[in-house]
Amino acid sequence: MLKLAIDLGTAVTKIYRVGSGIVLAEATCVTVDKTTQEIRAFGDEAKRLLGKTADTEVSFPVCEGEIVNERHAGALLEYFLAKTARRRFGVEALFCVPCGCSTESRERYYRVAKAAGISRVDFAETPYLAALGHDVPLSESNPVFAMDVGAGKTSAATFSLDGVIAGLSMNVGGNNMDIHIIDHIADLYNLKIGMLTSEKLKNSVGSLIENDYQSTLVNGQDITTGKPRTVTVTSADILFPIRTYVDKILEYAELTLRKLPAEVSAAMCKNGVFLAGGVCSIAGFADYVSDKLQMEAHLAKDSLTAVVLGGGRVVGNAALMKRICLG
Repeated sequence: MLKLAIDLGTAVTKIYRVGSGIVLAEATCVTVDKTTQEIRAFGDEAKRLLGKTADTEVSFPVCEGEIVNERHAGALLEYFLAKTARRRFGVEALFCVPCGCSTESRERYYRVAKAAGISRVDFAETPYLAALGHDVPLSESNPVFAMDVGAGKTSAATFSLDGVIAGLSMNVGGNNMDIHIIDHIADLYNLKIGMLTSEKLKNSVGSLIENDYQSTLVNGQDITTGKPRTVTVTSADILFPIRTYVDKILEYAELTLRKLPAEVSAAMCKNGVFLAGGVCSIAGFADYVSDKLQMEAHLAKDSLTAVVLGGGRVVGNAALMKRICLG
């Protein structure tokens, strides 16, 4: 039986194969012919066409951590499996899902997995997997606080091997920042940019460090004249749209901390918070979280893949699977 951990993210899908490690990290999107609805391209190839073609449209089958188009998600997952998995044997997959993932949502994941040819399906919540991606040992007596900050969904939870003590998921993430950056650049420079440019801008110079003046050239369309134009954008220019959504995420995270018993809160002071998800790679993110939550913030070595790495450690461990997988 081939064992996989799959993080079918809003922006990027990651796959871990037991015995090989992380074997895939590609955009969660497909391109579809507008007339025939035939799927033309998958993954990174499809994302490169965003906003650049007239006869096809780009479909994102996962939105805010939820599968919204099962046909496209199933076809995309089947394509990814063909690239990464030897199909001579059955495939067992652990799906990384948001904290508090509903039964209805898991049923959609299950149908998509079956359509892609996966024979056995299990589920685990991302805060557990984020902690395991940090190599944090889980036990019944040592509670852990972890956050997974993705493109469309953020999950935060305090938990032990006995289960989640307090946790929630919110529809806030990197995509909100990208949209706000588009509006902010329009107001600041009278320049229209697209989602790909906004995402690239956030990833290249996005920062939560005050007075950070890293800069990059940004190409777009002058809103007044309609002509192409290039401007220089600094980290300070986009601090506001990034900080707005990080503050919103931390506001919700604080709600989970307020629900904790006193002894668990004491453990949080000692253990801190473990961070995962692509948004956490923004410069100064861990220090900003530490300052706001008044606890040490631990950033994964590779925040984008920490969750699926944790999933890989679970899917290869039958005892751990039994303890943390959703029923």
